[in-house]
Amino acid sequence: MWKNATFLLKTASKEVPSLCGTPFLQQVRTTYILKRRFPTQLHKKGGQPKKLRSRHYVYDLVKDTTTEKQPNIDVILTDFVEGYGNAGEKISVNSQFAYNNLLVPGLAVYASPENIEKYKDQIEALADKQTYSSANAALTLKTLSRMTLSVVMNKDHPWTLQPWHIKTSFRKCGYVVPEDAIALPEKSITGPNMDSEGKEFYVIVTINNTEKVNVRCRLHHWSTEIVDRIPYVDKFWENPTEPIYSEFTDVLQTIPPKITKLKD
Repeated sequence: MWKNATFLLKTASKEVPSLCGTPFLQQVRTTYILKRRFPTQLHKKGGQPKKLRSRHYVYDLVKDTTTEKQPNIDVILTDFVEGYGNAGEKISVNSQFAYNNLLVPGLAVYASPENIEKYKDQIEALADKQTYSSANAALTLKTLSRMTLSVVMNKDHPWTLQPWHIKTSFRKCGYVVPEDAIALPEKSITGPNMDSEGKEFYVIVTINNTEKVNVRCRLHHWSTEIVDRIPYVDKFWENPTEPIYSEFTDVLQTIPPKITKLKD
C-alpha cells in the first residue's frame, strides 16, 4: 500500500511543473446542435439500453451557433450620439458596436429594468437638454456645411435666383431639400452675368425647422448652344475664387471648405 502511495506522489510531483508552465487557455464557447441520421432502437422501461452501432454515430448538423447572427441589444443613451439619438433615448444596436462605442466610452447603459429605474431622473434631465432635433441632424449639418453646391443658371435668358433653383441644384447632388427650408441672402443675385461666373455665394438651409446651416454655393452659366458653353472644370471647388458680392465675405469665411478625399 505504501509503495503504491509513494509511486503516486512521485508521479504527481513530476507532472506539477509541466502543468504550472502551461499557459492559460480560454475555453471557446461554441454550440453545435446535431441530430442522429439513424434513430436509436427503443428499449423496455427499466431495461438496459441497446448497444449503439456505427450508424448511430452519424449526425446531421442542425445549427451552428458560431455562424448565427447575434441579436441586437437595447441600450439607453446618456449623451447625444451622432447618427443614433439624443440622451434618454432607447435604441437597439449590434452588441459588438454597443460595447466598443457606447458602453465602454460611457455614452450608454444597458436597458435593464434596474438601469431604467436608476437613471430615470438623470435621463429625464438630460432629455430636456437635447441639442439636435433628430439623430441624423448633426450629421446632416456637418455634411451640408462642408459641401460646395454647384448652381447652374441659364446663359442666354435673364433670371433672378430663387429658392427653387437651389432646390433643383440640391436634387442633382442627391439631396432632397424642401423649398421652404431654403433662404437666400438679402441681396438678390441676377443674371446672366459673366462677371459672376465661378464666384461664390451662400444659402441658409433649415433642418427640421430647428437647426440652420450655411451652405457654400458656386455659380455656373450653361447654354443650350454647344458653341457658347463654358468648358467644364474638374474639381471646381479646389480653384480659388471670390464672392459675388463683398457682403458675402464674412459668412463665407465661416464655412469650412470642401476637402477632396484621397484614394488609397
